[in-house]
Amino acid sequence: MLKNLRIGKFEPEEEYVYFTYSIKNSEREKSKELIKEYRTLLQKAIDYLWNLTKIQVRKKNGNYKITLPKKKEVYKPLREELEKINHLASHYVDKAINDAFSILKSWRKRAIKGRASIEKPRVKKAYVRIKTTLRKVVGESVRITVRPHEYITFSWSKSWFSRRVKELELGEPIIKEEKVYLSFRYKLPWVTPLNFLAIDSNLYTLDAYDGEKFVTISLKQLYSMKYSMEVKRAKVQSFASKYTKRGRELMRKYSHRERNSVLDFVRKFVNALLDLYPITFFAVEKLNKESMFKDANDSLSRKISRTVWRSIHRVLRYKAPLYGSFVKEVNPHLTSRSCPRCGFVSRKVGKTFECERCGFKLDRQLNASLNIYLKMCGFPHIRDIPRVWVGVIPLMGRRGMNVRDFGEAQGLRIDIEYHEIP
Repeated sequence: MLKNLRIGKFEPEEEYVYFTYSIKNSEREKSKELIKEYRTLLQKAIDYLWNLTKIQVRKKNGNYKITLPKKKEVYKPLREELEKINHLASHYVDKAINDAFSILKSWRKRAIKGRASIEKPRVKKAYVRIKTTLRKVVGESVRITVRPHEYITFSWSKSWFSRRVKELELGEPIIKEEKVYLSFRYKLPWVTPLNFLAIDSNLYTLDAYDGEKFVTISLKQLYSMKYSMEVKRAKVQSFASKYTKRGRELMRKYSHRERNSVLDFVRKFVNALLDLYPITFFAVEKLNKESMFKDANDSLSRKISRTVWRSIHRVLRYKAPLYGSFVKEVNPHLTSRSCPRCGFVSRKVGKTFECERCGFKLDRQLNASLNIYLKMCGFPHIRDIPRVWVGVIPLMGRRGMNVRDFGEAQGLRIDIEYHEIP
């Protein structure tokens, strides 16, 4: 328990974040041969372990009891069996055995829950995950050993992400027939956040609180983009209903273009936000759109469908570690209806939240961001003791814009409004 504790010094455990990029497979012929040989090894390992697997049907509930062979007992004979048909480096045999056990364990979990049939798993997707012992990084390229003194080299020097991965460590590449996926590992620096930002996601804005003031970030540009795309999609769908073959191709092309446009905007938006708030602890809502549609009418459901909150949160969580920042998801339940001073929950809330118990008054969206901030800091309401609040000093006042600023990043303009607290 105290392995990281030394005299007069505490060393935290190392944490990493992983990034995956893809490049075109420039050595397709050699890769096909490698994938084919490895696929044969993997399927042979699965067949060997399958013959030693015991499947029993329980009489009471009809479920299956599946017992896999123990790795220590079968590893040596299985390795000797695979070496007889192996035409690759010996390390691929060890990798095939580990992957076979992983596939069978995953199949076992799904089969017990009734999500998979009681049939022998077969390798359908052709790929090879290269062990770190079989690859060597040389500059901006990776050399992969196929057989002794036979290699395949892939370079990412001319790729768009080559500048970003200079300080990253390459993991285990995944080779497919058309593409090669490179996973990089980044060691998180041990830093203390300089800022805290709790974000409440709304239809047209992101309303946030940073511990001193409220911040409103406009999303109208993204919303209007989604609306225009929705109108174009309706035209494409009407064309696809008349001309089936051409319509499908056009619909697939347009859907791909729409998805890329939105994702490009979200990435630029997140980059701009992280440039404005570096080394920051972000708190975002853990949202579920499906539950929102149940309580919304048709007009509000259409507006909610145009939002991309989850994409923004996902990209923010993905890119934040590169800026020394962290992201935490908070349960948004009752954040807009709870009083941050006394904890009273109002039944009906309009544009302005007004507490019926203590008279606290604030804009509903700003009130939600304040409650998210308090949840992020771990300050709950104590309902056992009346009128006791464990948290920040109660804030009073209405929403009002005093300062307007524009943040520029990567050609994207973000409209930000700062609201002073009276």
